Amino acid sequence: MKQFSYVITDELGIHARPAGLMVKAASVYKSSVTVAKGDKSADAKRIFGIMGLGVKQHDEITVTIEGEDENEAAQGLEEFIKNNL
Repeated sequence: MKQFSYVITDELGIHARPAGLMVKAASVYKSSVTVAKGDKSADAKRIFGIMGLGVKQHDEITVTIEGEDENEAAQGLEEFIKNNL
């Protein structure tokens, strides 16, 4: 299992467009990817789950990756999030 946290810097938070991009980025990997904010969590491969978290600017999210390609997925998703959110 791999895990990392990130504080959202995008002034609009995670709205429809970045949520869709995150789903595309997570769907490339076989591992399960979960995004959590506070006590809520969602499958990163499902757009409504991500949007349902209501992530705003300055919120901290925790991404957990578990599966056969978790090392590659953790590296790729952390880079994606830093560059896009």
